[in-house]
Amino acid sequence: MTDRLRQTVRYCRHTGETPCPDRVACLTGGPLCREDPAGAAAAADWVRRVRRETGEKPVILVGTGTCGLAAGAGATLAALNVELVRRKQEAELVEVGCLGLCSSEPIVDLVLPGRGRYSFGPVTAADAGRIAEAAGGGEIPADLLIGRHGPSGEADLPALADHPFFRSQTRIVLANCGLIDPSRIEEYLARGGYRALGETLKNRTPAEVCSLVEASGLRGRGGGGFLTGKKWRIALETTADRKFLVGNADEGDPGAFMDRAVIEGDPHRLLEGMAIAAYAIRASKAYVYIRAEYPLAIRRLKEAIRQAEELGLLGSNILDSGFNLEIAVKTGAGAFVCGEETALIGSIEGKRGMPRPRPPYPAVSGLFGCPTVVNNVETLANLPDVLGRGPEKFRAVGTENSAGTKVFALSGKIARTGLVEVAMGTRLEEIVFEIGGGVAGGKKFKAVQIGGPSGGCVPVQHLGTEVDYVSLKTIGAMMGSGGLVVMDEDTCMVDVARFFLEFIQRESCGRCIPCREGTRQLLRTLESITSRREAAGLNPLQRFQSVINLKKLAETIKDASLCGLGQSSPNPVLSTLNFFREEYEAHVYERRCPSGGCVELRTLRIDPEKCVGCTACVARCPTGAIKGTAKKMHYILLEKCVGCGACLEACRFGAVERE
Repeated sequence: MTDRLRQTVRYCRHTGETPCPDRVACLTGGPLCREDPAGAAAAADWVRRVRRETGEKPVILVGTGTCGLAAGAGATLAALNVELVRRKQEAELVEVGCLGLCSSEPIVDLVLPGRGRYSFGPVTAADAGRIAEAAGGGEIPADLLIGRHGPSGEADLPALADHPFFRSQTRIVLANCGLIDPSRIEEYLARGGYRALGETLKNRTPAEVCSLVEASGLRGRGGGGFLTGKKWRIALETTADRKFLVGNADEGDPGAFMDRAVIEGDPHRLLEGMAIAAYAIRASKAYVYIRAEYPLAIRRLKEAIRQAEELGLLGSNILDSGFNLEIAVKTGAGAFVCGEETALIGSIEGKRGMPRPRPPYPAVSGLFGCPTVVNNVETLANLPDVLGRGPEKFRAVGTENSAGTKVFALSGKIARTGLVEVAMGTRLEEIVFEIGGGVAGGKKFKAVQIGGPSGGCVPVQHLGTEVDYVSLKTIGAMMGSGGLVVMDEDTCMVDVARFFLEFIQRESCGRCIPCREGTRQLLRTLESITSRREAAGLNPLQRFQSVINLKKLAETIKDASLCGLGQSSPNPVLSTLNFFREEYEAHVYERRCPSGGCVELRTLRIDPEKCVGCTACVARCPTGAIKGTAKKMHYILLEKCVGCGACLEACRFGAVERE
């Protein structure tokens, strides 16, 4: 931490031991004293240096979020360090979070004095020498270049903002991710961090903060979409000795990694949002509930809390305002049900995470029986922008009923995977085909699963649907926390419903019968139509009865379950049944999987005109289902074939086919 920041906590360098008359501005990159032009100039120079807009030596920044490390960023970082030492080159090596374009990880940024900042990827350990050479004034490796930050101004070097992945994005929550060092609070301060908190504590009452958030139209980004300001006002107006705030970072949806990336790349944005929210409801204690599977996010969050406390931005008498806030990190065991706010509260209390009947709602009686507001990470990370720029500017982005932006984790059979932030109202088609680059491998698009296990599958005819809380519900889907899983023509939609239902059934807390037993029966039915007759476990009459009652059972679960997770658990079945009924009928009536995704329903054959008798398929078959001698035609014993497809991969002549 810089000496300037440490000194600001203790005294104003212009007025001696007297606290600075504008201490908030001192901490957030403004003038040290508004009456002192020299102080203002010094502060502006400090901001430029911290933002790396000025400097004498190059800086190399390596994206070491979890996604980057999984792609080999650790080896790239080590190789860069070795190269710099070997060349005796003066350059700063910095670790940052995820820039968002996960398909190009490991991503390395290079800041060249007087020239600007460049992003490269994927950069392996073998490419470290080329990056180090460029840092020393050598040629920019154009084949690795993703783009130059800001207007390019250089021939043949594209701007990062013009890259298809970034061109249609509106980055507010992700504005700093991949750009700043998350371990240095001064980098967040130099980009305007904590300024919204300072202005809020200095000039606004809690009731005024609630009104501003209500006016912004900010809705909960965790899935429910409840108006954030309205929830806060209920908690504020409830009389109690203690109140709590909980930041929900327990994202359990398969394919979702938004909260993790935000905390790893910009933890102070979450902390500032939590401080604003806690002040608005008069809470003096807050928790960040985060799954233990996020060790890097936990480590960076704890370090950020320590730094904020050291500067007086958290703890006692924050910024001399009289407001106190302690933030603690609570790790969860990874139970999906603990994403539901009442189950999460139970887990923090040391109990088994199980949803509670409502009312009373947590805003009235929550953690330890006290008024409690639970907001997810993305909701809280929007608050510095809402309070900093004002509700009108926030509401100018998005739609009338869904203001602002939404962060999505784009994954699956997609060309460009990653973290995407778009304005509400953006069409799904634009996200999948323009930002994501369309389906990978030249395959045809089939569907996109939105909203996680509790969401729905959107087919090609509804890709024109806008991303907002109202439009998605009209097609049987939901916003959810923000997972987008793209599926191609080889995906079996019945098997997709079975996969998500298996996850939901396994993660059910078991408290209410409709969810516990209903999802089990739904899963058993789907297993019976995606497996061989002898493995189904049901006689033909039972199987037929379960199939014809599939939709009725799903709707009963939706109507009768206790919590939101149980009520939305049949959505994968209902949406696939609605849009892909012909696939269900093929499975039920013909015992056939049209896409070939259900292994047990595959029927394989060998084309006698293409088979050359090379015996490669015989060697790969795990059940001995392929018969034939060398240089003679082979054939498959269907009663022994399990449809694994090993012979399909082994055959170099295209003789093995799916019927």
